[in-house]
Amino acid sequence: MGILDSLLGRSKPVRPDLDRLFALPSAALTLQAGTGFVPTGEGSVCFAGVEGGAFTRLKEEVRALLDVDAEAEAASASDPVTFSGDAYGYTWLRARRAPDDIVTLVNDLHAVNTLLEESGFGPHLLCSLTAFHAPDVDHDLALVYLYKRGTFYPFAPRADGSTRRDSALELQVRALLAGDLAIEPDLERWFPLWGAPGVGGD
Repeated sequence: MGILDSLLGRSKPVRPDLDRLFALPSAALTLQAGTGFVPTGEGSVCFAGVEGGAFTRLKEEVRALLDVDAEAEAASASDPVTFSGDAYGYTWLRARRAPDDIVTLVNDLHAVNTLLEESGFGPHLLCSLTAFHAPDVDHDLALVYLYKRGTFYPFAPRADGSTRRDSALELQVRALLAGDLAIEPDLERWFPLWGAPGVGGD
């Protein structure tokens, strides 16, 4: 960082550290012990601005990367990899694994982020999330990784199905996982992810 940046209070963007995703399996154990939330086996990567032929190639590369067999996928009631758009124009890549195999799911999310980054789509990456559910109270929760910040935050929609957040639960999870994850300190960056796959009944 230069002298002028120092004087003006500017700083260079933090280089994304995708390896921080590998802390999620340990955090999942802490989360389950402290709150009862367990992994659902679903995770997703959100990105913007990839269209046309580039998007078609990306889908093919992702399926090849995650070793998705087309015939097995067609015969399955639950596709292991799907793409969808949201109301804000972002694209979500949704990956599914067995609920007790969060290690493989995290490896998938890391691999997809790395593929996008190495293919020149790093500036388009927004976030990744891993979904959790508390069966006893029928409540969803996501741990969100902000690609450009290298930090995590909890997103907890209220269990009543409304577009309101369970702020008390989010703060509880922040305190609980402070030793496991790099928690985003700026609460204004804890963006609500309404419509994200795997969270809030989707």
